[in-house]
Amino acid sequence: MTAALAAGRREMDWVGVFLLGCVTALGGGSVRDMLLNHYPLSWVANPHYLLVTGGAALATIAVARVMHHLRRLFLFLDAVGLVVFTVIGCNVASGLGLPLIVVIASGMITGCVGGVLRDVLCNEVPLLFRAELYATVSVVTGLLYVAGPMAGLPHPLAMGIAMAVGLALRLLALRFGWSMPKFVYSQDLH
Repeated sequence: MTAALAAGRREMDWVGVFLLGCVTALGGGSVRDMLLNHYPLSWVANPHYLLVTGGAALATIAVARVMHHLRRLFLFLDAVGLVVFTVIGCNVASGLGLPLIVVIASGMITGCVGGVLRDVLCNEVPLLFRAELYATVSVVTGLLYVAGPMAGLPHPLAMGIAMAVGLALRLLALRFGWSMPKFVYSQDLH
C-alpha cells in the first residue's frame, strides 16, 4: 500500500503501481536472499506472492481517496509488517547457521530494504536514512528475537516478545515523535 500511494504521488500508471508494490513488499527478502546465497528467492519459489503483493497495490487505487481516514490503521499495519518481516529475515539467516550479527542484519534488511527500494525508485530520501525510528526498531526486534532462546525462552515465546516489544516501540515512536539524532554538516569545504 505504501508503494501504491508513492506511485500515485509520482503519477505512475497501473503497471508502475503493480511493480512498485512487488518491489516494496518482496525487495527486502530478495536482497537478503541474494546476499546470503539463499535460493530460490521467495517469490520465485512462490510466484503467487507477486499476485498478492501487486494485487494489494492495485487494490489501493480503489481506496486511495479514503486513505487519510485510515491513516492510523495503515501505520499500525506497516509497523506489524516491519516486525514480522524482521523476524522472518532473522529466521532465514539463523536457519543457515550464520553468526548473530548477520542474523540481525538479515532481519533488518528483510524488514527495511523494500521501503528503501521504493523510496529510491520514487526519487526520495529513504525513510531508513531519516531520523525516524524504523531501522532501530528492526534491530531491537532482531536482538530480542535471537536473545530469547539464548536466555532459555522457548522459540514461540521469544518470537512473541520480540514482535510485541518491536511493535510497541514503533507505535510509541510514531505517537510521540521519537527519533534518532541527526547528523548535520553544512560547512562548505571550498
